[in-house]
Amino acid sequence: MPKFTYDESLPKNLPLLLKMRAEELEDAVLQYSKDKSGKYLPYSYRQVYNEVISLALALKEIGIKRGANVALISDNRREWLLTDFALLSLGCADVPRGCDSMGTEIRFIISYADCEYGFFETPHQLEKVLEKKDECPKLKTAILFNRPAGDEAEKIENCGIKIIYFDDLLNRGKDILDSDKENHVAEIEKEMELTQPDDVATIIFTSGTTGVPKGVMLTHKNYRTQLTVVYNFIPCTPGDIWLSVLPVWHSFERIIQYFILTLKTSVAYSKPVAQIMLSDMAQIKPGWMCGVPRLWEGLANGINKAMIKKGGIALKLFNFFVSVGKLYVHQKEKTLGWICQFKKRSRLLDFICGVIPFILLWPLHKLGDILVFRKIRAKFGGKMKIAISGGGALQKDIDDFYRAINFNLLEGYGLSETGPVISVRYLKQPRPGCVGVIFPTFDLKICKEENGVVVDSTPLKPGEKGMILVKGDQIMKGYYKRPDLTEAIIDKDGYLNTGDIGMLTWDNEIKITGRAKDTIVLLGGENIEPAVIESQLLTSDYIESTIVLGQDKKYLGCLIVPSKDNIIEFAKQNKLDTTDYNTLLNTEEVKALYTKEIGSLVSVSNGFRSCEKINRFALLPNSFQVGIELSAKQEMMRYKIAKKYEKEIASLF
Repeated sequence: MPKFTYDESLPKNLPLLLKMRAEELEDAVLQYSKDKSGKYLPYSYRQVYNEVISLALALKEIGIKRGANVALISDNRREWLLTDFALLSLGCADVPRGCDSMGTEIRFIISYADCEYGFFETPHQLEKVLEKKDECPKLKTAILFNRPAGDEAEKIENCGIKIIYFDDLLNRGKDILDSDKENHVAEIEKEMELTQPDDVATIIFTSGTTGVPKGVMLTHKNYRTQLTVVYNFIPCTPGDIWLSVLPVWHSFERIIQYFILTLKTSVAYSKPVAQIMLSDMAQIKPGWMCGVPRLWEGLANGINKAMIKKGGIALKLFNFFVSVGKLYVHQKEKTLGWICQFKKRSRLLDFICGVIPFILLWPLHKLGDILVFRKIRAKFGGKMKIAISGGGALQKDIDDFYRAINFNLLEGYGLSETGPVISVRYLKQPRPGCVGVIFPTFDLKICKEENGVVVDSTPLKPGEKGMILVKGDQIMKGYYKRPDLTEAIIDKDGYLNTGDIGMLTWDNEIKITGRAKDTIVLLGGENIEPAVIESQLLTSDYIESTIVLGQDKKYLGCLIVPSKDNIIEFAKQNKLDTTDYNTLLNTEEVKALYTKEIGSLVSVSNGFRSCEKINRFALLPNSFQVGIELSAKQEMMRYKIAKKYEKEIASLF
């Protein structure tokens, strides 16, 4: 197990961290943001700090006071960070949400969190509130990052809520600052000093995959705790650039914003759209970034499709070297001891078995890197050092692909309630098949559970599956206005029940095997982890999304969203009519294809029990969409899927 050190020199709260870095780094770049022409412009640490002070002065002038909860409805952009730190500087908490959130969610959050003030990225986000303004009676002032145009401007400005434009507010703050800079800086810095470690910094509402969103209260201490150890896991060089693409209101991307400051690095803002993101990478040449599994899967699939389109010798070389790469990294991992030990393994035996194939495969892998892999990595800007996947389970085949092409993709694990990072794959010993080394700020244990309930708090041994419990200074302060729910998830000893099932390795790393609340119990009493089966099914080229079902049934069934492009290609190769997609999905040939795919993937030979066999399936013509079947984090909202596809599910059983 690695030995970790702590940086206790960090100040007690987040705005004081920004102040410290602005004094240390002055002209170093903190933010890169695109202008109207798409060119990235730099903003220094000192410039950002002065703008935060200015904005805080303006917010104070319009009446925002310590202790206020302020809505922040916006995606990634430089103004988000300015707003976040200006509010934190005044002792406020922001209540963030993304632009893909539904109106019902936004109105609920703003009302429930008692927000009198709200920042909105676009007029459209404010219009989601105005649809049913009576549901947000406390909201009196809205600040817009983007100005409305034409008829929209008149509608917005006569909506019954005070409208302020961000640029005007920031300019007003700059005027106040310039009128007496020394005293006004001291005024805001005095406010910063008043903020204590246990004060709430943000209320992040969970995405509601299983019901009504809950407001997770995270404090300055929750964040600082992670910041004191992050450099053990993320060895950045000052001046390195991060590309920000994940929704910044997510707990994962939120902590990355503070990692960037702590590590003396900078951030460039982009979008999680392949064409935009790859273009931005070419311009900014980032060294670091984070993404959800769907992003990495999408990029990998895009690379595969591009190679299939090329065809010929290029495709054959690509497929050959990827296959070689997968074999090579597996033997390398055995040789170096980067194998997850769920049972005690012989380090010497692994070395003996791995070293000869490792040496023999090295020249081929090196040739593949020269001819193929370097060109692929160049598409990420050419300077990418490390990427981190979080917010969900990384599919094994996707993980294998990136390791094969020498792209450092590390997997992390955490919850909003834990601030969020619980573990991350350790760069110096990146063992695939687990979510890495536990942050030293946590006391983590695996306990015996039955039907999602801990029945024995005695820690289980490595390799024994159970409920994951964590304790430490990263644990949230609680759920906003819901002490009952807080008590239900945090026990009397301070351990938070993650709701995740997993096991420890003998190297004190952790593997997630499923969600306790998603566990399916068949009529025969068998407990099934659907996520494991779903993960296996998603390795098929013909499956875009799937959900496994069967609670209180005799057997399992599943809904499948086919990979449309691949199904149409299959149909053409088999001379099937592709005029009507719905009709195509109901053909015997397509049904037979899926029967074969499912049977080959979820089988006893692949380690599945007979009770985990998928007996029946239904094909859905349309992709799952955010806000309908998927949460804003692109997680399946099982309860919504069950309701929307009630008839299809009934047909399975």
